Amino acid sequence: MLAGDFNVSKSEADQSCWFVTEVQPHRPSLRAWLLARFPSLPDVDDIVQETFARVLRAREVGPIRSTRALLFTTARNLALDAVRRQQVVRFEPITDSTDSSVLTDGADVVATVSKQQELELLTKAIQSLPTRCREILTLRTAYGCTQKEIARKLGVSDSTVEKQTALGIRLCADFFANGGLR
Repeated sequence: MLAGDFNVSKSEADQSCWFVTEVQPHRPSLRAWLLARFPSLPDVDDIVQETFARVLRAREVGPIRSTRALLFTTARNLALDAVRRQQVVRFEPITDSTDSSVLTDGADVVATVSKQQELELLTKAIQSLPTRCREILTLRTAYGCTQKEIARKLGVSDSTVEKQTALGIRLCADFFANGGLR
């Protein structure tokens, strides 16, 4: 065994020992705090795991004065990011089960025509999008697919789906702001 190999193993052992004694004991309280503070988080365990990974990386850079403070601050920031992402990409799927006022017998002619024109304009806006944006927005709005389902179906990352959705929404907003002219 080389001297360098021994140092790496000792360093890894020190890191592992530090994690078990300084980080791991905070898992239950961190998880409970996240659940209480951010009830809309889709997966608290993902936030906890990412928090641990970031704290481990921070320790590789230098010593940490207060592990608990860094854990809770990092978790809070990750949770806030997750909540913001949820708020940016909120869609109501348009599916067969959606109650449409256009199909209601009592709908007046003006409302029916208005809805039809809105749908035509929306269709034109979506058709004007780049291919990837159009695919993603269609899967999201028309078929009610989740971000993860879309990523899996299209063979792209969740991040790509998120960015393309945001781009598609911005481009549709521009389309509508220009009166549907492009």
